[in-house]
Amino acid sequence: MSADPADFDDLLARAAVEVTKQGEDWPGFLAALPSPVLRRIAEEFFLWQAHGGQCEPEGIWRVWLLMAGRGFGKTLVGAHWVLAQTRAHPGAAVALIGGSRDEVVKVMIEGPSGLIANARAGEPVGWAPTRGVVTFASGAEGFVHSAAAPEKLRGPQHHFAWADELAKWPAAKGSARGRGDAAWDNLMMGLRLGARPRCIVTTTPRSNALVRRVKGQRDSVTTQGRTAENVHLAAGVRDWLEETYDGTRLGRQELDGMLFDAPAGALWPRELIEKCRVSAFARHALEALRRVVVGVDPPVSAEGDACGIVVCGVDQAGVAYVLDDRSAAGLSPEGWARAVAKAAADWGADRVVAEKNQGGDMVASVLTSVDGALPVKLVSASRGKVARAEPVAARFETGRAKLAGRFTDLEDEMAGLVLGGGYEGPGRSPDRADAMVWAMTELGAALAQPSVRGF
Repeated sequence: MSADPADFDDLLARAAVEVTKQGEDWPGFLAALPSPVLRRIAEEFFLWQAHGGQCEPEGIWRVWLLMAGRGFGKTLVGAHWVLAQTRAHPGAAVALIGGSRDEVVKVMIEGPSGLIANARAGEPVGWAPTRGVVTFASGAEGFVHSAAAPEKLRGPQHHFAWADELAKWPAAKGSARGRGDAAWDNLMMGLRLGARPRCIVTTTPRSNALVRRVKGQRDSVTTQGRTAENVHLAAGVRDWLEETYDGTRLGRQELDGMLFDAPAGALWPRELIEKCRVSAFARHALEALRRVVVGVDPPVSAEGDACGIVVCGVDQAGVAYVLDDRSAAGLSPEGWARAVAKAAADWGADRVVAEKNQGGDMVASVLTSVDGALPVKLVSASRGKVARAEPVAARFETGRAKLAGRFTDLEDEMAGLVLGGGYEGPGRSPDRADAMVWAMTELGAALAQPSVRGF
């Protein structure tokens, strides 16, 4: 973008004032520079134009999550960050992902805060709509992707990525995971080129499972920004927004960039989940486990919710571990029963704990029909899912329960269970989390027991 000369003069004048305070002849130095050099200096967005909240965070990170209010300039930051990376890394491959292809084109590429409008003089950005490819002066290329088509992100590799409006990516509908989750997973698996692959995420803060998950990643750093920080926003617009929404929850979210890490009162906040994660158990570690239990939350029908099948074990020190998530959807009773039997056999489980509320004694009949020796224990819930989960969550908080690896679907459900409330996670019901709670509850007397009757 060729900035207006008046803007250059303003930028340099402000710089001259600051440097002159230090007793240096900055104006004289600048006056001796050729105009192309002055233009180059003025086009340094992160040096001159970016306000505090728009500056790249320090430290080593893989994902920069920039959550900011409307009008803050987060799209502008994303564009300039990508342009800076392509300038510093000729030939780099950059993924450009939005909620839809149309949003990527209209906002990230062709918009007033997009890549084309903010390219430096002499460094034009090319755009080939039919190919879905953006070309940069350094030889780097940007590839357009839609979160609505996650399968197209499976395979491509990138050095850098810009993900816009993550909070608006397609969410789950009637299933444990949505297309937005799949798009993010595929993006992260392909972000592996170069010495330091990184991704910037620019989004309005809206609390959903995917945003909370990205925010909770160990390699993520989060910055926030307020609409009022953008001095270039028309004063009348800023005043109207503040007068209308100041002090409201919507205002704090949309104007102040605050993420209400809803659900408020989550039993398993993302930070706790990450804190409790340990490396996956090797097979030889089974010998150190005192007990292994398979928890089962049977589905009402094959077309309904998934069958929660979660394997947990406890070691000699009394620390319980989530070992495996074998949950499955769309299976007949015989199908999920076989999945339970296989999980028990694979892990050497001494007990299968299954909730009987939905199917009564039929649950035991189905399980033993596929394996007559399966050690089945039926339990009946006299309290709700959240009440049953509370003592298990307390065990995680005190370090007496851990995750032996990464169980993305299960963790999303755990994060959706709300203290004193209900369930606000993906899907209609926390089937995996409920199965895990049953297994953990069975594992040790040290765990406070919910009101459950064993049969």
